[in-house]
Amino acid sequence: MGNRLSKIATRTGDDGSTGLGDGSRTSKDSLRIDAIGEVDELNSTIGLLLTEALPDGIREELVSIQHDLFDLGGELCIPGFENVSDAQVARLDALLEAHNAGLGRLQEFILPGGSRAAALAHVARTVCRRAERSVVALARSETVRPACRQYLNRLSDLMFVLARVLNREAGRGDVLWEKDRVRERPGS
Repeated sequence: MGNRLSKIATRTGDDGSTGLGDGSRTSKDSLRIDAIGEVDELNSTIGLLLTEALPDGIREELVSIQHDLFDLGGELCIPGFENVSDAQVARLDALLEAHNAGLGRLQEFILPGGSRAAALAHVARTVCRRAERSVVALARSETVRPACRQYLNRLSDLMFVLARVLNREAGRGDVLWEKDRVRERPGS
């Protein structure tokens, strides 16, 4: 990146448009900008998760994922640009397999929660799913390479698994949904 931002407030977006990486401008409420914003929010959410005490291996993986998400945002920012590789998607597949191998089989749905770190991983998972939906919506009207969608799909699965791992590391189990739990009725 040859040009670094030295002036943050350019006022060029005051008309409701924003610049893309190829120099073109688009509306701030376009599907492309929505997708870019969702990926940015996901990256920020993972940044928040990184403020927690985490096992070193998971910390390193999340930092790598943040870099990948920046690559993904770059690809979305420059129509026609390829920046997300099949190898990045395959790395998530390998992480999923490795982390899931040490977990017990799920027999019930789990609720987001447990340790703070696990709860934040669940928040990242849901933000990731929203980012994925935005990329899918963009792909209906513009060209988006499958690797972008695949990366987000794998990442949301990985965040689910990492939430379980983080609960285990914190000495907590999964928070299970209780199908037949007796619920208090309002006014009883």
